[in-house]
Amino acid sequence: MGWFEDRGGLAGTVAIISGGAGGIGGAVTTDLAANGVRLAVIDIDGPAVEALRATLKEQGADAIVHHGDARDPEELARLFTAVDEAWGRLDTLVNVVGGTFRAPFVETRPKGWDALIRQNLTHILHTCSLAVPRMQAGGRGGSIVNLTTVEAHRAAPGFAVYAAAKAAVEQFGRTLAVEVAPSGIRVNNVAPDYTPTPNMQKMSGGGDNAYSTPVGVRVGIPMGRPGDVTDVSGCVVFLASALSTYVTGTTLHPDGGTYASSGWLNWPGVGWSNHAPAHVLAAVDPATGRPVALGDE
Repeated sequence: MGWFEDRGGLAGTVAIISGGAGGIGGAVTTDLAANGVRLAVIDIDGPAVEALRATLKEQGADAIVHHGDARDPEELARLFTAVDEAWGRLDTLVNVVGGTFRAPFVETRPKGWDALIRQNLTHILHTCSLAVPRMQAGGRGGSIVNLTTVEAHRAAPGFAVYAAAKAAVEQFGRTLAVEVAPSGIRVNNVAPDYTPTPNMQKMSGGGDNAYSTPVGVRVGIPMGRPGDVTDVSGCVVFLASALSTYVTGTTLHPDGGTYASSGWLNWPGVGWSNHAPAHVLAAVDPATGRPVALGDE
């Protein structure tokens, strides 16, 4: 047994993952499986669920994979009951489910607000309400990890309700961490930024895709590259493991430095600045806000 296996203590533990079939969730699931964790996953994406089942079967993982909607309390209750019957314990809960759409706040309506809150906050309340009593009854403590976003920590024009819901997840996790700490249960958050996945591309719809270009990535991300799903899943594995038994009520930021920079951009030929350089502004028509065409005065 290697150092990490010995100190991490993940082998034989049980984890429930909401939204664990594709993208970041899929990376979390397969990384935990690689460390000997027994897994229960729920995901609404049918093709991703089938692909995950095939992958876990090939790995020989001990797993339950449900095709269902994690926003539905009854679906969640069925999954937790299946875990009770299969293994009789729960050590880790990872909440990955989330999503948004871009729109100015005044153009959105209560139905849309409710959908965003349900997708990004309410299901976490449900999973935690199911997980905590089970962890307490087990007497071994446990780890709850909620996926949030850098937008929980800064303004996010066009994503106001989404940012508010994710900030609420941060504060809920911080508060719950204090409440359940005497039971040895840890509650932490992981807040990535730009990590290209199919769902991330949908969420960022309406943008100019600047991060898809090498220059755009170097300008906006201090480390000069997009995130990878394994950058995020590595943080989750750490927080699930015994290496983090004294870490609770906090947030890890696998974002390449964007939270730290918070508005400072690395402009080519200029360096770090918290505003657009003069030569960039000179290339924009002040009347229209559009780039000045070549040859224009």
